[in-house]
Amino acid sequence: MTIAKAASRRETLNLRVRPDDRGLIDRAALLTGKTKTDFVLDAARRAAEDALLDRTLYVAGSDAVAAFRARLDEKPRPNERLRRTLTAPAPWE
Repeated sequence: MTIAKAASRRETLNLRVRPDDRGLIDRAALLTGKTKTDFVLDAARRAAEDALLDRTLYVAGSDAVAAFRARLDEKPRPNERLRRTLTAPAPWE
């Protein structure tokens, strides 16, 4: 099997869904212009990414933590872009 074929191959995922949930998904997919499959896959992918990101652990050595804390304690160094942003009217005004 070629790499292109392997990349485009799809597997089946069967779900049992209550009729009211199915109707909700059908309406939402229609309103967003997606197929039911694409709608469910997009939602499941986002939920999976969120679940994994919520449980991601970053490990840093004591030197890296000390350097990070030092950066947080530094006095801010305003620049022109920051000044423009802070003085620009809010978009809702």
